Amino acid sequence: MRILARARWLVGVAALLLFAVLSLCVGPAGAADRPVVRVGVLKFGTVTWELDTVRANHFDDEAGITLQLVELAGNPATQVALQAEAVDVIVSDWLWASRMRAAGTALSFIPYSTAVGALVVPNGSPIRTVGDLKGKRVGVAGSPLDKSWLLLKAVARDRHGLALEREAQAFFAAPPLLNRKLADGEFDAVLTFWPFAARLEAEGMRVVASVADLLAALGLSAEVPALGYVFREEWAVKNPAALAGFQRATARAKSLLADSDSAWDRLTPLMQAENETVRLRLRDRYREGIPRRWGAEEQAAAARLYTLLAGLGGRDLVGDSPVIAEGVFWPGPAPNLAP
Repeated sequence: MRILARARWLVGVAALLLFAVLSLCVGPAGAADRPVVRVGVLKFGTVTWELDTVRANHFDDEAGITLQLVELAGNPATQVALQAEAVDVIVSDWLWASRMRAAGTALSFIPYSTAVGALVVPNGSPIRTVGDLKGKRVGVAGSPLDKSWLLLKAVARDRHGLALEREAQAFFAAPPLLNRKLADGEFDAVLTFWPFAARLEAEGMRVVASVADLLAALGLSAEVPALGYVFREEWAVKNPAALAGFQRATARAKSLLADSDSAWDRLTPLMQAENETVRLRLRDRYREGIPRRWGAEEQAAAARLYTLLAGLGGRDLVGDSPVIAEGVFWPGPAPNLAP
């Protein structure tokens, strides 16, 4: 009897071990039935901070989805991947989404971040306002159609009577090069994206004006999310549970990153911060960019901003649509915002 009982016990243990192995192979119960949301990302892009937080804390599991990150080489590659249906979601701006929608590709937008960039100068610089840029060497991240550059020119023109394209020396280059040249004294100021502006701040540089300040100077809301999660409308209509789960999961990640300092510790390798001062500045600037509101007021402000940018950048920037395309903002509440 003892031998028989022991044999039964061994069979039971083996069955439990087999069940455990199979569970590891197939994942959590029901995982195969959950919708998969494929997000195109840059390997060290700031959006990975939020999405890695989603996966590390199983917010996607709890929201009833499986989040997959698809690493791509650059922003143009993410846009191509979305159009080719190789991914379901990317981070882009509503300007591009509207242009594509007006051209016949129905893309939609939900908020991700209000952070854009800033005009930065050495701490001892005499430049205090946009009007002080006359005759200065200004490095600009991107191209002459960069939205921040267009806004800076508009503020210089409307508030200071200054035509920057003629009365300052603008140099267009990649952000890392701009940071080095500002540090070496080759530029008097740089207008750059927020992660690179944060690094300059951590080195003791001074912000003259953020893009939010430029918007406010032009009478526009500084709370308009510049960047968002962009997806194909057709995909969202066919997969409402996937989109809703994605919104819930990213909202929880935003809330955690807004409130918990320890949640940032595991993100340090992804942040590629040169030192602790830079890491903390990146964290703080990310938090400032978390959108809290996305209603009729913010959407109307975005539409006004689109019209302004269309006037500044013309068809090269917005294509054939001088006004924002109807339907580009996904309807209904925005549950992906942090509470």
